Amino acid sequence: MSLSDDDRRAQGMEVRRAVLGDEHVDRAVAGVNPDNEDFQDYITRVAWGDIWSRPGLDRRSRSIVVLSVLMTAGYWEEVPMHFRAAITNGLTREEIREVILQVGLYRGVPIANHGTGLLRETLGDA
Repeated sequence: MSLSDDDRRAQGMEVRRAVLGDEHVDRAVAGVNPDNEDFQDYITRVAWGDIWSRPGLDRRSRSIVVLSVLMTAGYWEEVPMHFRAAITNGLTREEIREVILQVGLYRGVPIANHGTGLLRETLGDA
């Protein structure tokens, strides 16, 4: 059974809030304007309502994938949000450090070095 856009939007907003937190989502919603409203709707319906809502991977696993891809691609501005989301999704700080090491092995020491520093900056001292 296929969900309507309204159902996908509602499901997406529920998952988006659960993963990223109300504060983050409220800021994003408050910042909607004619230039970004279609994109905000798209990521709510597709990223959160379709992909993050699929049963094939749990949220912990999805966080591992997202962190790996973001660091590998160098999308550092998104990483702190997803470090926090990973904690929300049940990863421990130790597990996030392991993800950083794994990414560093395959992508390079500077990536792991930057990720480690950003983890401390984002979550504070352990």
